Amino acid sequence: MTSVTSTAHATTPDGPRPALDPERADLLAELAIARSALTHTLRGLSDEQAAARPAVGELCLGGLVKHVAATEESWLRFVLEGSPAFRYDLPEGVTWDEIMNGTARELPRWMTDRVAEFRMAPDETVAGVIRRYEEVAARTGRIVATVPGLSATHPLPAAPWHEPGAKWSVRRVLLHVIAETAQHAGHADILRESIDGRTST
Repeated sequence: MTSVTSTAHATTPDGPRPALDPERADLLAELAIARSALTHTLRGLSDEQAAARPAVGELCLGGLVKHVAATEESWLRFVLEGSPAFRYDLPEGVTWDEIMNGTARELPRWMTDRVAEFRMAPDETVAGVIRRYEEVAARTGRIVATVPGLSATHPLPAAPWHEPGAKWSVRRVLLHVIAETAQHAGHADILRESIDGRTST
């Protein structure tokens, strides 16, 4: 993945991208660095190795990249659409307390979809996972380049992990995506070392 390091006009498949101001360029460059650290952990691995779960938990390297790509895509959709970008509907008769303490008789679709993000399906490949992440990254760059301002805010959707009434700016979203990507890059480094003793650094 390429990083954005200047305010010059960039050419994309959709045509010229508007010139980036220094703050947007810096945020995108930092995100590109975190993405690169994450995707580097897949370098040289077979599809089977990327789908392996070498630790005690359910994590696999390919699944981590899928999850981070889906997370970035969701948050950038929030930048454009606001809270409707996230759907936290619960099945009839299921409460948030039951969801949070693990006693719900049925899980909502968005939760089961999230679990699937952390796994590689039998027909998924390292190349496909990376290609998908690159598509998400390119879309993020287009959105950040064209959004009217980084201080524009949207209310966060109602959920137990969000402060009631909180609003996030575009800037806050990007900082969150950077932090999440960097955190999972660290997880990925540990998984890669467990597979063949190598790390991304």
